[in-house]
Amino acid sequence: MNFLLSTLEVAKMATDDYVGFTFFIGSMAMMAASAFFFLSLSQFDNKWRTSVLVSGLITFIAAVHYFYMRDYYAATDSSPTFFRYVDWTLTVPLMCVEFYLILKVAGAKLGLMWKLIFWSVVMLVTGYFGEVIALGNPTMQWVWGLVSGIAYFIIVYMIWFGEAKKLATSAGGAVLKAHNILCWFVLVGWAIYPLGYILGTEGGLFGLQLVEDPKAAQEAMDVVYNIGDAINKIGFGLVIYSLAVTSSKKVEA
Repeated sequence: MNFLLSTLEVAKMATDDYVGFTFFIGSMAMMAASAFFFLSLSQFDNKWRTSVLVSGLITFIAAVHYFYMRDYYAATDSSPTFFRYVDWTLTVPLMCVEFYLILKVAGAKLGLMWKLIFWSVVMLVTGYFGEVIALGNPTMQWVWGLVSGIAYFIIVYMIWFGEAKKLATSAGGAVLKAHNILCWFVLVGWAIYPLGYILGTEGGLFGLQLVEDPKAAQEAMDVVYNIGDAINKIGFGLVIYSLAVTSSKKVEA
């Protein structure tokens, strides 16, 4: 019965409902990516299978959450912020794990993985505090947004200039190329989340009011997040897939 009601709500979406449209596109694209990654596992050398498996898990977890978020939005006409942060709390640390997995060939230690996971969790938890707990308090939204941003830039430093970069450079070849592309995803692709945070902050964050109407601001934030999730998570996986294909071919040769 609940499924039927949810289906009816989804069916009533307007053709110009860009939030609903991007929820549909995001959920289907990430589910298709999951099937692609899982079904391709057998063609890779053993040392790359875990990386591709994690890529599939990332897009699968996101797809499941997107189905829930799509139905929630259709039923309530409001942003499913809680479900979105549950999704990110699971998938973003897994995206950080990907750096460790591809750098294991260069001697990466577990400590690198846990540091990346730690800062990603700090980034997400403080972002949630600012976007949800401190809603209606622009000062605290600014503070939590700043802390979240600092955690984000620590991750950026670690992969662009720190321990992860040094390991990638020592590995060279396809690993270095894949690492560099993933770094760009974090620097440019992940930057879409702070943009969404600013769009959805009442009164504008850091004195920047991008959208006057609160409802329009929320919708803009959802569209930005939906597009960003699909690009970042699928893109991350495709980079890992390409590395696995290239490295497995070298082993066969």
